[in-house]
Amino acid sequence: MSDQSREFLYKYLNNASPTGFEASGQQIWLDYIKPYIEDTIVDVYGTAVGVIGGGQDYKVVIEAHSDEISWFVNYITDDGYIHVRRNGGSDAIIAPSMRVNLHTAKGVVKGVFGWPAIHVRDVAKDAVPKVHELFIDVGASKKDEVFEMGIHVGTVATFADGLDELNDKYYLGRALDNRMGGFMIAEVARMLHENNVRLPFTLYVVNAVQEEIGLRGAEMIARRLKPNLAIVTDVTHDTQSPMYNKKEQGDLKSGGGPVICYGPAVQNNVRDMLIRIADEKKIPFQRQAVSRSTGTDTDSFAYSTEGIASALISLPLKYMHTTVEMVHKEDVQNVIQLMYDVLLSLKGDEDFRYIK
Repeated sequence: MSDQSREFLYKYLNNASPTGFEASGQQIWLDYIKPYIEDTIVDVYGTAVGVIGGGQDYKVVIEAHSDEISWFVNYITDDGYIHVRRNGGSDAIIAPSMRVNLHTAKGVVKGVFGWPAIHVRDVAKDAVPKVHELFIDVGASKKDEVFEMGIHVGTVATFADGLDELNDKYYLGRALDNRMGGFMIAEVARMLHENNVRLPFTLYVVNAVQEEIGLRGAEMIARRLKPNLAIVTDVTHDTQSPMYNKKEQGDLKSGGGPVICYGPAVQNNVRDMLIRIADEKKIPFQRQAVSRSTGTDTDSFAYSTEGIASALISLPLKYMHTTVEMVHKEDVQNVIQLMYDVLLSLKGDEDFRYIK
């Protein structure tokens, strides 16, 4: 990884981009890829697209999503405590004692998710906290003091943790789901530019918004771009640590390589192409089976317009939707390399239909 790429990774991951409020992160992403693309598209909700080789008939997407889970201020008590509701799949069980940033028009306000001390709880009756039991303390003693800080109902809050590294092997932090994907597709654009690759098709490098609340950004941009092919990247569960059931969740391991998905939304011929190229280039990979859906933006692309040939390359991740999400550095590089090699293999006239 170049120094410039590393600087971008930390700046991008440490920035907050909660669902519905992704603009600052999207700007960081666009600023980084601007030298490597020819044009940009930004839709009304903030999905950002870098265009390479525009104007060619055959159109290919590589895609990730930019948003992270967060919390909304829902109610402020007379004595200045803040109750919340989820924005995406935020986990109530990890919230107590966590530091948060509340994003206001006046800037970031620091707070904490408070929790009664063990001394005053009946520990035998402890249960998983419910969202309505959570509260944020910003050091205020009355509601008006909270308002003066710029906090109101609808203010969004994110956990404060940033990007770190562990044992020289892992990236560690919040929101690796899925801004690590945004980093990876940006690196593909950089490699294409620096290697002077001229693709025989139009490539859209898509960083979509609002995945965490129903794949909404991908749904909108797929209808707009109408590509012939979409290669999506997101995270999936590393199932090696305690409390995972491999019989239910599969046998996937960080450091084992990109995960190629099998499922109804994944077009089989596209999937087999990914496997063939991984084999040819000696890129390690793993397989995962899903049921009705992938749960990723792959579904939005696959089922939009008249149907788009789509496949999913996942990055194994530990401890999803926590502040200590972990991905293996080698997996990150191998996902980048696989997407890059797939693009180089395309002739721009592929017909992936099963029956012709």
